[in-house]
Amino acid sequence: METLDTLRAAFSPVPGYLDAATCGLPARATADAMHTALDTWQAGKADLAVYDEAVAASRAAYARLVGVDPSWVAVGSQASVLFGVVAASLPDGAEVLTVDGDFASVVFPFLAHADRGVTVRTVPLESLADAIRPSTDVVAFSLVQSVDGRVADVEAVGRVAAASGALTVCDVTQAAGWLPVDAALFDVTVCASYKWLSAPRGTAFLTVRPELLDRLRPTSAGWYAGEEIWSSVYGPSMALARDARRFDVSPAWLCWVGAVPALELFAAVPRDAVHRYTVGLADAFRAGVGLPPGGSAIVRLPDDAAGSRRTLLAAQGTRAAGRGGGVRLAFHVWNDAADVERAVATLTLS
Repeated sequence: METLDTLRAAFSPVPGYLDAATCGLPARATADAMHTALDTWQAGKADLAVYDEAVAASRAAYARLVGVDPSWVAVGSQASVLFGVVAASLPDGAEVLTVDGDFASVVFPFLAHADRGVTVRTVPLESLADAIRPSTDVVAFSLVQSVDGRVADVEAVGRVAAASGALTVCDVTQAAGWLPVDAALFDVTVCASYKWLSAPRGTAFLTVRPELLDRLRPTSAGWYAGEEIWSSVYGPSMALARDARRFDVSPAWLCWVGAVPALELFAAVPRDAVHRYTVGLADAFRAGVGLPPGGSAIVRLPDDAAGSRRTLLAAQGTRAAGRGGGVRLAFHVWNDAADVERAVATLTLS
């Protein structure tokens, strides 16, 4: 295993960048790999076998990161596309339980099936486990809430869902990369990897328990979902992969070339070390502005309608996001104590 220092050193410092929850920064190896791939493409020497190797290596690295076998992992482009696989697989009249204010990509794919009787109930995050009932078919939620960094009670949700027979479908986009994630705790997980995992946008992952493969419809089935990829480029006969690859979305090649080094960097470092470091920075910031520890790498503060706090932070060299009527700061491995001190000084001296 590599060390946290090795991971941190892989990124070029960008002082004041506290916005991993919106878009991660690329490691130098990712930028170099994409520059090389562009040059190769421009020279007419693009090799599709190299792209396939990048997808396979990314799949393997992500599997290590979330603690499952690569056969559980499908590749995709965006979280909403992968949630759409689950939504399209539900029977007419199914009931879906979600969280008030959860990210649209978690909720909208299910709402889009209202015409066939799929109903979506929303409850506060803290009430999610208690709101699961015998009629609930799916519990769809983010492990970490995008708007404010609150972490779901996975143990409680999983226990009640299992007792009631509901599928758990968890978005780990705002968790994987700073919070240790065990995808085996859920029936299905989805992750867009351009945030905390610092991969290019256009790379995403789906994990599916093997015993549930036949319950999901491969809505994006194409040649890349075939058991033998390069023997599946023409119809009409179809032989899809026997594992989660049957849900693969044909990859945006250059994105996956850039994803490999990022995912391998994060997969090589003890997850607890990254967790301690990022949450330590966030809690140091919280202490500096008079808040108790939060246990999350994401901190949200209230802001006015004009976004005055966010504007002030930006003027003093701190990039943060405006979300849900507040300002959201996200602390990742490229950040350090100086970033905390700058943000605290800006907000406490204003």
